Amino acid sequence: MNLKRWTIAGTAILVVAGVAPWGVGYLTEQHWLNATEEVNNAQPFLRMETDRYRRGVMSSEVSGTATFLDPATGESNRIDFEVQVSHGITGSHLNFRPTEGWQPEGAGWFPNDEPKLTLETRVWGSATLELQAPAIEISEPHGGGVLRSSGGLARIDIGRLGEKADMLMVWPAVVLSGPEMNVTIENVHMEQSLAWLSGDIWTGAGAVTIDALTMQGPQVPPVAFNGIALSSHSEADRKGERLDSSIALALDSVVFDDGTFGPHRIEFAVDGLDVASWNEFSSVMTDMQLMAAQAGQSPQAAFEQQMALMQRFNDSVRGLAAAGFSAGIRELSLDTPEGAVQGSLDLSHPELSESERANMLMVMQGLTGALDFRMPLALAENYPAVRMQVAPLIKQGLLVDAGDQLVMTGRLQDLVLDINGIEIPMPPLL
Repeated sequence: MNLKRWTIAGTAILVVAGVAPWGVGYLTEQHWLNATEEVNNAQPFLRMETDRYRRGVMSSEVSGTATFLDPATGESNRIDFEVQVSHGITGSHLNFRPTEGWQPEGAGWFPNDEPKLTLETRVWGSATLELQAPAIEISEPHGGGVLRSSGGLARIDIGRLGEKADMLMVWPAVVLSGPEMNVTIENVHMEQSLAWLSGDIWTGAGAVTIDALTMQGPQVPPVAFNGIALSSHSEADRKGERLDSSIALALDSVVFDDGTFGPHRIEFAVDGLDVASWNEFSSVMTDMQLMAAQAGQSPQAAFEQQMALMQRFNDSVRGLAAAGFSAGIRELSLDTPEGAVQGSLDLSHPELSESERANMLMVMQGLTGALDFRMPLALAENYPAVRMQVAPLIKQGLLVDAGDQLVMTGRLQDLVLDINGIEIPMPPLL
């Protein structure tokens, strides 16, 4: 009796193991078709087309095209690709490759191995996209430039059916050599966590660090930027209606002319941003970029579309302002041989009631702001290029001498900008 039970159980396991890959392959095909549709609908700059999807029991073959649109020029670039898919019990493995190969015929871009672009999917909605890049050497035969890379790794872990993502990139070294300039980048490391909030808005935190960036050439003395760090953080309130976001760029030191100067830091922040209004503003900006890249429209149709977009733009800006926000440069700190350059800038708009929103004529009328900027006087005295930039401001009284510093303090209120006691009426642009 026990033998019969074990036989039935073993047979059931074999049946499941045999049928599961077929079911996984079917789900993978549906996920593929849904994902390409979502990519195409989410933005206008990358379009994925599936030419063929041949699904088997244990594996599948896919071919298609990816078309990239440059919003600045309106030009598009097309890449044909092939995908080899293998199916398992809980997921699939997809191996991507350009149809014409990773490099032109006869080129020696990858002396040791070719890149590997793979996607691991799971039936419960998670996936891992990974690029393993080998050592790279690309020469420009006419200009004499050479790009060398140690190779690296880039990976995206996707969860919650695409609503969560963790990104990682590690690239030990990149060298760009040319007749006029050599640029070396050492140890690039990037980590980013993202969670979808609504529309085009994601929250999370991330950081990009570079150990050193060095530039030198025959006519240019060596300059090294050490300890570059770019960090960002954004979070929403409990209801998901307001967003706080900040981004900071820090630099440990700059080395040139046998001198070392640092640290340096600048931080931007936005607080209390209305999520719905920001989504509308982002949508308008995307549509404006797409319209600029379009060609072949009649002048009348282009004019009408432009007017409609401008109306949407004005409405979205009014919505952002009426909901209230504050934004600005929270910190500016630059170390120089003559001393520190420091400053801050804040711009805000109060939240309006429904009646106030209905009577709102201009965005700028409700804007208030504060400015504080200080730099060493010796910086202007010792460097002619700096002196030429600040001389007009000093002459107009916008920068005033305060002992060993040049100072600019300002206030914005009621469409009047007051800088060091000089009142400047602001044009009602918005």
